[in-house]
Amino acid sequence: MTSMTVAPPLANPPSPVGGLVAGVDTHKDTHHVAILDHVGRPVADGEFRADGRGYAQIITFLREQGDVVRVGVEGTGSYGAGLSRALNAAGLTVVEVARQDRQARRRRGKSDPLDAHHAAVTVLAATDTAIPKSGDGAVESMRILLGERRSAAKARAQVMNQIHALLVTSPELVRQAFRTHTGQRLVTTLAKTRPGTGGSLDPKTVARQTLKRLAIRHLTLQAEIDVIEQHLEALVRQVNPTLLSLSGVGRVTAATLLVAAGDNPERLGTRASFAALAGVAPIPASSGQRTRHRLSRGGNRHANAALHRIVLLRMRHRDPRTMAYFKRRRAEQLTDRDIMRCLKRHIANEVYAALLNPATDNPVGRDLRTRRQAIGIPISVLAATLGVPYQRLRRLEIGTRADPELEQRANLALTQLKPPKAA
Repeated sequence: MTSMTVAPPLANPPSPVGGLVAGVDTHKDTHHVAILDHVGRPVADGEFRADGRGYAQIITFLREQGDVVRVGVEGTGSYGAGLSRALNAAGLTVVEVARQDRQARRRRGKSDPLDAHHAAVTVLAATDTAIPKSGDGAVESMRILLGERRSAAKARAQVMNQIHALLVTSPELVRQAFRTHTGQRLVTTLAKTRPGTGGSLDPKTVARQTLKRLAIRHLTLQAEIDVIEQHLEALVRQVNPTLLSLSGVGRVTAATLLVAAGDNPERLGTRASFAALAGVAPIPASSGQRTRHRLSRGGNRHANAALHRIVLLRMRHRDPRTMAYFKRRRAEQLTDRDIMRCLKRHIANEVYAALLNPATDNPVGRDLRTRRQAIGIPISVLAATLGVPYQRLRRLEIGTRADPELEQRANLALTQLKPPKAA
């Protein structure tokens, strides 16, 4: 009988070539990178500065270790945004990693190397990961503009509240002068007043001067918001004019939905994923023999609010499909709140289809006005026939809003209408 000698195992076996994954714990000033092999064994780790030079060093570090197939980055929308763009530009596959929950941190401890190692393990297990937004196109510009608009709108509301509060406590002569004015008329009137420029000690004069300055501040903020919205509309028409053709979707709502999806909306593989992103996908809450779902409180709340505004506008303008849906669901004993939640999910599916299939050209009704005028049909008559507001049809005719469905209905109606007889 011959004996066989087996070589003893190495204390530190070499990592296999290829199949490496990396995790990055991101911070304001530094990023910590950990690299694992295909079975989760540590290969290397290091800390780098969070700037352009540090990003280049990270890319070099990753390539020196071997074939890194995926890099998990925490906070791709904040501290990891710059690194994610640099890694994508270098041809590396980047995935977003969710932060470790508090229970796990209390049990295992917390440090930058541990967090980076956990991010790499998460990438290896393919759990709690997602494709991040690319953040390198026109949608990123929309995100910046929307942030500016929100702060300006918040400041404008604070100014208006301060004006009303000051009018309540002002001397009677000041209150009497502006008692009948409200809203924009009040602001315009206050901005045109002449309370004087001297350093008076009279409360009436000081109140009038303060009200004038607040009104001017309100008008300045409103002008800033108008400029931002014009820029947003131009970007939306460039990126995805199809969204503007949906009923109840304006320029701010469309920009909000585009920002929620990102410059690469194809990262959302299904309608359900977009619904979960917008917080309109019910969450299972079943237990034992009881099967139920509960309302989602997560997701992008700005996108959720945008879908809610669409529902409200369609209800306000008596959209035929919306009204028919309400009637049918009420017959099933659903409350209006539950019906609105269901509508938000349906609208999310509609928005998702528009996000993935943007029109290359805005299908406005360029020839509709010419044809209507040639037949001799007033726009008010055509709007009444279609059952739509006059302004909606007017925006379609002048090309400021795309609405292929309305355009098709209008062309069909023009073939059936006859011009009114002359008196």
